[in-house]
Amino acid sequence: MSDSTGTGSTPETTLEKPGEGLPGAVRLRVAPSPTGDPHVGTAYMSLFNLAFARQQGGRFVLRIEDTDRARFRADSEQQVFDTLHWLGLTWDEGPDVGGPCAPYRQSERLDTYRPYVERLLAEGRAYHCWCSTERLAAMREEQQRLKQPTGYDRLCVGRTEDERRALPGFSETPVVRMLIPDDAPLVFDDLIRGRVSAPRPDDQVILKADGFPTYHLAVVVDDHEMGITHVVRGEEWISSTPKHVLLYQWLGLEPPRFAHMPLLRNTDKSKISKRKNPAARLTWFREEGYLPEALVNFLALLAYPPAEGAEGEDVEVFTPEEFSARFSWSEVNPVGPIFDLKKLDWLNGVHIRRLEVDDLASRLLPFLVADGVLPESPSLGELARLRAVTELIQTRMAHLTEATDLVAPFYVPDDAVEVADDARAQLTEDAAQVLDAAAEALGALPDEHSGVLGSQASWTAGPIEAALRAAVVDGLGIKPKFAFGPLRTAVSGRRVSPPLFESMEILGKTATLTRLATLRATL
Repeated sequence: MSDSTGTGSTPETTLEKPGEGLPGAVRLRVAPSPTGDPHVGTAYMSLFNLAFARQQGGRFVLRIEDTDRARFRADSEQQVFDTLHWLGLTWDEGPDVGGPCAPYRQSERLDTYRPYVERLLAEGRAYHCWCSTERLAAMREEQQRLKQPTGYDRLCVGRTEDERRALPGFSETPVVRMLIPDDAPLVFDDLIRGRVSAPRPDDQVILKADGFPTYHLAVVVDDHEMGITHVVRGEEWISSTPKHVLLYQWLGLEPPRFAHMPLLRNTDKSKISKRKNPAARLTWFREEGYLPEALVNFLALLAYPPAEGAEGEDVEVFTPEEFSARFSWSEVNPVGPIFDLKKLDWLNGVHIRRLEVDDLASRLLPFLVADGVLPESPSLGELARLRAVTELIQTRMAHLTEATDLVAPFYVPDDAVEVADDARAQLTEDAAQVLDAAAEALGALPDEHSGVLGSQASWTAGPIEAALRAAVVDGLGIKPKFAFGPLRTAVSGRRVSPPLFESMEILGKTATLTRLATLRATL
């Protein structure tokens, strides 16, 4: 492998196969920048990288590209780790787990890039540029005024520092630019798009004045040094690929295969961004009560067709393992997908209903604690009730955040149920009569326990429903559609609530009668 010790020696010119001597049949990476809340695109790219890596028995690498020091945020890296772990998109090598190519943070690899820069300068492939930011801004402004293509005008090419100093707009600290040849390769093969043409690049900066490499140099060097065989990234990087191909050629390195994924788009077809759309923030999905399984499923469907069922029907609900097993780059849709949250809501509901009750209850718990429904250390009785309530509401949620409104009434004092305005407004003039008849019927029901450790109760939904139908529907002649509204309001304080008779079973006889009496007293 080429010299990366930082001793200043020139990397060798041997043509080397990436990944030689490194683990994994193929090696793929995701390389987010820690500049704020992780973008949903990081998860999107990670999923497709990981699907192929796992299918091929390869390795998935997480690299932190933190050379943009102006936008760097110290807490952002941990957010990347946390959100990708939450989604189950785990990596084999990275800053937190180590690996044979450590370090995996670009800021810790500065000595690695210097020999490559020195070689490009020595071979005339790159040059120092002393132009000040003010001069470059004025140059671009003039180009735009004249409707010319914007790009560096090569004022510094072929000049020594002293020669350039004699000209206007000089900066004491130079950058290093690529010297793009007239015959730069502008066409490359893409695993998703086939043969792709890109515009001719200008003389890209590859080493900044602060000594940090730009993305374009660092990505080529790091992908080579880390043995990356397939570079999977967003389509916005298509225009930069000629620069990267040139660097691979100049440095005598074998380039990876490229796959440029379609960009995620808003409903107006604009690129999804954190500034304009909260759903671009990866942390937002956890806050809003989405399941990680649903989000991963959704991200896969954005750029990949559903599986096919036994009858030829679309199967849109699948696991990452199922996705990986049938994955092919040729099936990726290159058209930018619309980020349709309605579809995600539907998927989330499907995945919620597929969970085991105990699993769902444990996922609801943090939201219920955060909203003050349950204490941070619930009692065994409170947890047992949560499991019973979760079973009732599992089919009624699209988001985990919806649980609070459904669960809270089960944890308030029975004589202090807060009745919502819309629930009280729909009470009819016969509400008092309904509550009286229900209380009498329920009061007559036995509340006994028998069997092993009292596991068989007589106060259950079946007898409760039978007694109420006899007393209210048959006894008072009120249609079922209207008969149970006052009872639902008394038990939950809500116009819409979990199943009524099962709710009464969970609350118990005494609590149920207290709640009926409490509402009755206000009528």
